[in-house]
Amino acid sequence: MKKEKNRNSFSGSIGFVLAAAGSAVGLGNIWRFPYLAAKDGGGLYLVLYLILALTFGFTLLTTEIAIGRKTKQSPLTAYGQLKSKSGFLGVFACLVPIIIMPYYCVIGGWVVKYFIAYLTGEGSSAATDGYFTDYISGGMQPIILMVIFLFVVAFIIFRGVNKGIESFSKILMPLLLLLVVGIAVFSMTIHYTDDSGVTRTGLEGFKIYVVPDFEGLTVKGFFTVLLDAMGQLFFSLSVAMGIMIAYGSYVKDDANLVKSINQIEIFDTVVAFLAGVMIIPAVYTFMGKEGMKASGPSLMFVSLPKVFASMGKVGSIVGVLFFAMVLFAAITSAVSVMEAVVSSLMDKFHMSRIKASAIETGIALIGGIIVCLGYNKLYFDITLPNGAHAQILDIMDYISNNCLMPLVAIGTCILIGWIIKPSVIIEEVEKSGCKFGRKNLYIVMVKYIAPVLLVILLLKSFGVLTFI
Repeated sequence: MKKEKNRNSFSGSIGFVLAAAGSAVGLGNIWRFPYLAAKDGGGLYLVLYLILALTFGFTLLTTEIAIGRKTKQSPLTAYGQLKSKSGFLGVFACLVPIIIMPYYCVIGGWVVKYFIAYLTGEGSSAATDGYFTDYISGGMQPIILMVIFLFVVAFIIFRGVNKGIESFSKILMPLLLLLVVGIAVFSMTIHYTDDSGVTRTGLEGFKIYVVPDFEGLTVKGFFTVLLDAMGQLFFSLSVAMGIMIAYGSYVKDDANLVKSINQIEIFDTVVAFLAGVMIIPAVYTFMGKEGMKASGPSLMFVSLPKVFASMGKVGSIVGVLFFAMVLFAAITSAVSVMEAVVSSLMDKFHMSRIKASAIETGIALIGGIIVCLGYNKLYFDITLPNGAHAQILDIMDYISNNCLMPLVAIGTCILIGWIIKPSVIIEEVEKSGCKFGRKNLYIVMVKYIAPVLLVILLLKSFGVLTFI
């Protein structure tokens, strides 16, 4: 198999692990994981998520990283190198980050707005009713902040694998982890007495988070939790969107893939868990169980500012640290999304990094402006097959995350499990002499269990399996 001799590579396993973990630790971990954990019975969701991370997630993560290192190609061209007739999977895998990048930058701009608000002492304003809605439906400011966020990400990508992605990951990821741990510890120490005289503590919220709640659990409810946890793994591990193939292509042949994959799994799972520790106890303490029903933008940009406002003066400091942490997470994830597209353009069309980066920046810029306008001049409301109400951002999110990502994952499992056989991946993993301890588990998962779970997830997304 032909490999590019001059392809960039990570300088070592630490750089790769931090970059991959940076991709995995994004907005999905921070605003989606805690909400799902609170909705799905706390500890039950955590247990299922952990089991799936060590089996289902591990399988997809290993497959994509190994494909990248074996082919030394990005997602657009890697699948075709493995099997000539499977190139269409590369097209789907590349479409995912192309669709995600514009709206991710828009959300990144929202994070910038709130970080600036808390940094300049305007955090109390951010907690008022209508602040978020007024901002996103406003005129030029959301577009300007989206452009700033996009250009920061583009600058990192312009600098390349070593001076850009790896260098920034080594700086941002330790800072992010430090902030996550600090805020999580603080969240468990707080207490609050509401107007009715009821006192709630962070430790009580933590108990709700980690102790399984089986009350009223049905078979349908169990499968709902299972599919929620599985869907979250796509966000958490950055699989089925070409990112790990691109990053895997930069890993040196003598690197210990088993060790690196284990470290990525641990890093991501710990941060996802700590995101819940940061958010659930704090929201419960100041807003009760009702406050824990918020998810996504509503949780981060509406509920949490109200929580910070309830903390008094210390809330302003916590708000600055929290949105700094979220900004770091958003940047590292956006960098990986953009790199999946840029590396694909470079490999497919033999472009320079500068030209490929400029093209993707232009695509993301145009798409981002359209997404911003989707909250004012281009606003509409439709119902998706899964029953959710949507406008432009939601439609893009549905197409990429609910449709294309499961399709890419199913196609990858069929290709590896049944066409070119799991031995291809196993040989790549063990190439450096390391032992693939979960080899038998990998074979069973990639051939049988993962495809079945993915088909169920896809059918649910399409609104076919309404009984789950």
